[in-house]
Amino acid sequence: MPTGRTQSAKPVPKSVPTDMEPAPDPDIRFGRLADLAPEVLVAHMSDPRMRDHMPLLTSAWDLEVAQSFVAAKEACWRRDGLGHWAIFDGDRYVGWGGFQKEGEEWDFGLVLKPQSFGLGARIARQALAFARADERIPFVTFLLPPSRRNLGALARLGARLAGEIDHDGARFRKFVLETPSHPAIPGMNDSGACLV
Repeated sequence: MPTGRTQSAKPVPKSVPTDMEPAPDPDIRFGRLADLAPEVLVAHMSDPRMRDHMPLLTSAWDLEVAQSFVAAKEACWRRDGLGHWAIFDGDRYVGWGGFQKEGEEWDFGLVLKPQSFGLGARIARQALAFARADERIPFVTFLLPPSRRNLGALARLGARLAGEIDHDGARFRKFVLETPSHPAIPGMNDSGACLV
């Protein structure tokens, strides 16, 4: 991976900024995907259970795919100052996820190893605390495939269905969660009804 930066590139943070609100869960921590052995990502994304809820996962992962994936996520960090993390429970890698700018919106994605699926709410709470502390993020979107039936965690977070969209040829349900410091969401009225 190239180490040179252009004048306009933002530095890639090595860890979550220390000015975010205290972590809701001290065992959950975010690290850099670039610091994770690519073999770990290959093993994670090669588990056949990952395809169940990932319609965009259409080809096998190998070291080249993992390295390209990490390079693309690092480019997001340089461009936007925010991106995806490797996620750990203590010292154990449990998955990857974070924020990616899609147009003017910040989408939150979380891809956990199957044995770590139960950690989603804990991880999401910590990541969303980070989003609430970042004034660039007036709201967060979540894209879930129709195969995802258990949506209780999103409802408990306060996310509201904004409609369905096509993304890279796959159908997703789009949910929106406003951050307390940013109450207005474009395209939604005060009751949360989608206006578009």
